[in-house]
Amino acid sequence: MIFQDADKLGFDAERLARLPDFFRSYLDKGRLSGMSILVARDGKVAHLSHRGSSSLEDDGFEIDDSAIFRIYSMTKPITSVAIMTLYEQGLLQLHDPITKFLPAFKNVKVFDSGTARDYTVRDPERMITVHDLLTHQSGLSYDFLFTHPVDAIYRNMKVNGARSEGFDLAGLTDKLAELPLVFSPGTAWNYSVATDVLGRIVEVISGKTLDVFFQENIFDPLGMEDTSFTIADNKRHRLTHNYSRDPLKGTIELADSPARTIYAPGRKFLSGGGGLLSTLGDYYKFADMVRRGGRLGDARILGRKTIDQMTRNHLPDNKTLRDCAMGTFSEVHMGGTGFGLGFSVVIDPSQTPVQSSARVHSWGGMASTFFWIDPVEDMIVILMTQMMPAASYPLRPQLQQMVYAALD
Repeated sequence: MIFQDADKLGFDAERLARLPDFFRSYLDKGRLSGMSILVARDGKVAHLSHRGSSSLEDDGFEIDDSAIFRIYSMTKPITSVAIMTLYEQGLLQLHDPITKFLPAFKNVKVFDSGTARDYTVRDPERMITVHDLLTHQSGLSYDFLFTHPVDAIYRNMKVNGARSEGFDLAGLTDKLAELPLVFSPGTAWNYSVATDVLGRIVEVISGKTLDVFFQENIFDPLGMEDTSFTIADNKRHRLTHNYSRDPLKGTIELADSPARTIYAPGRKFLSGGGGLLSTLGDYYKFADMVRRGGRLGDARILGRKTIDQMTRNHLPDNKTLRDCAMGTFSEVHMGGTGFGLGFSVVIDPSQTPVQSSARVHSWGGMASTFFWIDPVEDMIVILMTQMMPAASYPLRPQLQQMVYAALD
């Protein structure tokens, strides 16, 4: 990372320096164990701060550059970049039906009526496409949404998103092909396991497992040395603890720790939708590659026009998530925001709840991690912490408010 004084990058240095002290209040009150914040502009880091410990208990380490976090759904942009590398090679088209790669879906149906235990189905108006998967318009769902009987069907079948430890990617997609869709593809937006299906398509086309494809085509070229689906034994001491907060009781419980983690070597489920571990520095390399139009240093991951295509709104008639979403869950505010190929995309900053810019692309993870790239201000901001669910505290809007307020 290249550092430069905040004022030389167009920030009010005093205002930007307020960030760690403000968020320290969450640590002092025992709401979070630790957190890291990075703010960069013009490819240079104006602010980098680490506060707190990797654990709310006494068995943690002081958060620093080496800390490894569970990034959950911040895996999705990486998987989306992976599928687009295959697109650039002519190995798929965005409007290819997924049966071209996953024939198990040839008989997929749409939920028509009934309950999770007793329901009727109908034929879809058309087959799911790769584009549907990238834009979450596939009709697939998530078990944790609790808004439709299909969500309950997923729970009954142990299809638990990034936590589907009973499957590998091939097994998960085969199981999904047996379950009904929430709606006919292309008719609505619904956050879902679609990116896991993309991960399986990467495997089918490339002939490599998703971890190997990521390593060879993204991680090694970008120098992302600490991003993986599992934690190596010699890095386990750098893995943070992850917590879960009960939204009704306000109680906090340990969800995953270095000593007892699902990320141990040998894990068979490689979730393209939420399975990666990473560091603040590694994810900055990925985000900076996107900011720079697909290149970082000597590594060209995607072409400039492909990145431009990915970071435009792909919802029909330039609609927002608020217009198209089946439910209310998203990692970003739905007002004024559409969705591209793997990223949310701001299309009307006047309708977002905090300051923003047109074409800001972003996403977050279940454990409250978050990033955004602002092409107007030439800015990247990344937040790393470990608390589920992401809505436990208003960390994201508070960070956005304070960063934009620091711009001179």
